Amino acid sequence: MADTKTPIADPAVRTPGGLRRFRFPRFRPGGVAGRLAVVVFVLAVAAGSVLVVRSALTPPPGPPAPEIPAEQVTAAAVEPNSVVPAQGADTAAAPRPQAVQSGADPLRVWAGKLAGPTGVPARALMAYGNAELVVRSSTPGCHLSWATLAGIGRVESDHGRYAGAALGDDGLPSEPIIGVPLDGSTGVRAIADTDGGRYDGDPSLDRAVGPMQFIPATWRAWSSDANLDGRGDPQQIDDAALAAGRYLCAGGRDLGTPTGWWAGVFSYNNSVPYGQKVFGLADGYARAGASA
Repeated sequence: MADTKTPIADPAVRTPGGLRRFRFPRFRPGGVAGRLAVVVFVLAVAAGSVLVVRSALTPPPGPPAPEIPAEQVTAAAVEPNSVVPAQGADTAAAPRPQAVQSGADPLRVWAGKLAGPTGVPARALMAYGNAELVVRSSTPGCHLSWATLAGIGRVESDHGRYAGAALGDDGLPSEPIIGVPLDGSTGVRAIADTDGGRYDGDPSLDRAVGPMQFIPATWRAWSSDANLDGRGDPQQIDDAALAAGRYLCAGGRDLGTPTGWWAGVFSYNNSVPYGQKVFGLADGYARAGASA
């Protein structure tokens, strides 16, 4: 079999000067198998090119979105305005701590005792308990319970632990807690910017802020300074919990009654599943506190 790489003299073909001209024979793939091999090769090259282009145009995957605290909570099977969560002296709804040793902070002692049974971080419990004590002193007819505040705090930010944050001893989350843009998309209210981005960092739309998820305009109306540092900070859980307690009690509401309790919670978020989730949490926290 001739080597197709070696030029073959063709005596019938001569140049004008009489010299022989050499030519190479054309390569012809052998039969159907050869043609199929060429087709497969072309398709493979095309597919590889598509993959290269696609990988270049596809951005690398980002970090997974943090879980929404409310989606982790089951709504209680209870009808609005029918009953209130467990509370009162028999449920330890009102934190009335006693110091166990000289110089101990009663609220800290109480929170440390309830943290295990309730599953609520002690630092968050201190904020909820302090807010109850302050509001019950200033507005005793409201009958605010720390357990209701804890229920709201769990649904809103998992007690300041949203997106992996952790509360420090100063009551501030390790990372500011900022909600989604309130742009009117599915399940979200549409609220244009009210703070120029001062609290939420967004100059175009409002976002709820802090462990109790206050809308900036609402925070300005109910801003509280529970830790007595001279300013109200929605990210600081003592300030936020006290503001939430005052907000729930607005308009002379009595949270010790079914209509008053549900009206207060619906003022926070006018959603039946939301109210049922807060109810179930508040009831469970109060009962766990009673047995601690």
